[in-house]
Amino acid sequence: MQKFHRKTRRRGGFTLLEVLLVLAILGVIAAIAVPQLLGRQQEAMIKATASSVKGLEDAVKLYAVEHDGRFPATLDLLLSGVDEETGQERAPYLEDIPADAWGNVLNYEYPPTGERQTMGGKPAIWSYGPDMQDGTEDDINNWTSKFSQ
Repeated sequence: MQKFHRKTRRRGGFTLLEVLLVLAILGVIAAIAVPQLLGRQQEAMIKATASSVKGLEDAVKLYAVEHDGRFPATLDLLLSGVDEETGQERAPYLEDIPADAWGNVLNYEYPPTGERQTMGGKPAIWSYGPDMQDGTEDDINNWTSKFSQ
């Protein structure tokens, strides 16, 4: 009598059920993690913009110290490598005008107007914020304590 040996073949891949289970688990993890990461991204962009506003304010203050307390009328004076009073070459206060985290150049106004007149003689520096609209609640500026450092 001859015995038949049945060979059991074991496949090396995953079953469809196993793949679907892994995809479902990854979907649940993504549903939990992505909203939290997006919130952190927005928060980081706001903090980075507040830091840029502060940096620009520091450059403007340095200019004022070196020019008998007078603030620049425009930011172009911070980029120039020539002193406008003496005509002598010097290092510029800034390499370029800083932008906010959304790629928009920061706004500068001296002397300040409107609600910005409460600055006590300082220039107003601000970003339109995440919504990119002037005068809204999410503006990032140097005259309210909300974002000042």
